[in-house]
Amino acid sequence: MSKHIIITGTSRGIGFELVKLFAKAGHKVLALSRNETPISNLKMNNVSCFSFDLSDANSYTKVQDFIQKQWSSSVDVLINNAGALLNKPFAETSIEDFENVYKTNVYGVSELTRIVLPFMKQNCHVVTISSMGGVQGSMKFPGLAAYSSSKAAVITLTELLAEEYKDAGIAFNVLALGAVQTEMLEEAFPGYQAPTTAVEMAEYILEFSLSGHKYYNGKLLQVSSSTP
Repeated sequence: MSKHIIITGTSRGIGFELVKLFAKAGHKVLALSRNETPISNLKMNNVSCFSFDLSDANSYTKVQDFIQKQWSSSVDVLINNAGALLNKPFAETSIEDFENVYKTNVYGVSELTRIVLPFMKQNCHVVTISSMGGVQGSMKFPGLAAYSSSKAAVITLTELLAEEYKDAGIAFNVLALGAVQTEMLEEAFPGYQAPTTAVEMAEYILEFSLSGHKYYNGKLLQVSSSTP
């Protein structure tokens, strides 16, 4: 049965691969990214996309309008995949640096989830992509203070939302990913070769987003076979 899937951060990496996989499986996808060109160039019938900036208030109205007009006010799965990375020594960071990372990785996740929730019903699933760097007790790396702390914030946010919406039957889970061979990994760890490709991780996330809510709610799953 075809579902309505919203995915953020779709211009490259895991998000880009997720759009293709969901579309090929027959689902309807709204792909959201600041750069919509990579997705629009795919010309896939059941994929819609427009430029979307998590730090721009007007972008959320566009999403709301789309869901109401194109999808009869119904969303089955939201995948909060977009992320901003900053790799910079802590002593050199500014308030603006932290604000920019948190605007995308925390405030953006929170706001898009809040906008989409009224269109979700029982057995729907919100999946947020975090990082092993945000998991308490995991190995940490210099230069990633803003990024990893923001990824920790959405883990707790997921737990809180699962509790707040448990009576509505909407599930919230968070996946803390280890190293995946993407452009973002290259920016964080230049030259590091990850054991997992973007396609392999996208396949896992697709399956989890469609069925994970039957087994998990308010849970952090560590999807990592390596460090980083």
